[in-house]
Amino acid sequence: MGVGDYWSDLMGSGNGNHQHNNKNKNKKQLQTVELKVMMDCDGCVLKVRKTLSSLDGVESVEINRKQQKVTVTGYVEPNKVLKKAKSTGKKAEIWPYVPFNMVANPYTVQAYDKKAPPGYVRRVDNSAATIGTVTTAYADSYTTMFSDENPNACSIM
Repeated sequence: MGVGDYWSDLMGSGNGNHQHNNKNKNKKQLQTVELKVMMDCDGCVLKVRKTLSSLDGVESVEINRKQQKVTVTGYVEPNKVLKKAKSTGKKAEIWPYVPFNMVANPYTVQAYDKKAPPGYVRRVDNSAATIGTVTTAYADSYTTMFSDENPNACSIM
């Protein structure tokens, strides 16, 4: 409960009862859900827009037909949005791409996708584990580089 809510409850009710409102606990957070939906024509776009707009809590629906990307903003759950998109009969999935600069090795076999829009690569879950092991390997080599036990260490020391 914020300060504004506290003062509002204090001034509005007059009885000083400061219980939390249960409605606030059940509210969904405003979020953006990105989907990849196969759309061939303007009719497909209209059908998807109309279906997703009818979902409770949706604030806006933006569609980029060239990228096959649908962006839904509102107080919604991603799984419900995906289910509603699939109910149109179109092939739909959660947006599988991320900007290429978000991936450690964007041109590896797992990340590279020729169907991805320009500037995007396929989302790779195991890239974080790869980054961790590479970083650890480099960190080990840097710590031993100037060690007395390393025969190839810098002779300036």
